[in-house]
Amino acid sequence: MIAKLKGIVDEAGEDGAVIDVNGVGYLVFCSARTLARLPRRGEAVTLIIDTHVREDHIHLYGFLNEGERAWFRLLQTVQGVGARVALGILSALTPDDLSQAIAVQDKTALTRASGVGKKLAERVVHELKDKVGGLAAAPAAVGIAAAQPSSDMTDAVSALTHLGYRPAEASAAVSRAARSLGAQADVKSLITAGLKELAR
Repeated sequence: MIAKLKGIVDEAGEDGAVIDVNGVGYLVFCSARTLARLPRRGEAVTLIIDTHVREDHIHLYGFLNEGERAWFRLLQTVQGVGARVALGILSALTPDDLSQAIAVQDKTALTRASGVGKKLAERVVHELKDKVGGLAAAPAAVGIAAAQPSSDMTDAVSALTHLGYRPAEASAAVSRAARSLGAQADVKSLITAGLKELAR
């Protein structure tokens, strides 16, 4: 069972990346947020892995910290939430946002995620409300503007996605914009700066 990969980013796509470990390329599925925070092609990376073994395939899911993987596993304890939907939720919400949404029963926040409708959001909130207390929020990755309100970043990424950009590239652009603008940047500033990043 693969629990961690330490290698070189070979390529990254919309829903995953290939990590070269001593000449062997591993396809790792990741959330849009994780993909946006990966180093550039050719640079070193360490991913924490959750391995799913089925009769017809072996899938690897990668995370930059233990907190994200813990949420990935917890989300899948909810009926109707598989690996793809769990990644969609983690693409739309940070672990902190997710904890808060479940704590205050904010079903609307969960419906931002791809594949999550009103009924499934209600189920997630209901089934996890008593479990989130023991799950520590994931620490911010190095180089990420942790002080930036994640809802602003999420809204900015959503706006860029609606303009036709892919979720992964929109997330990467907004993350770079947030680092350069600082914690006081609002949604409008993040969108403007994000567009400039995408134009480079």
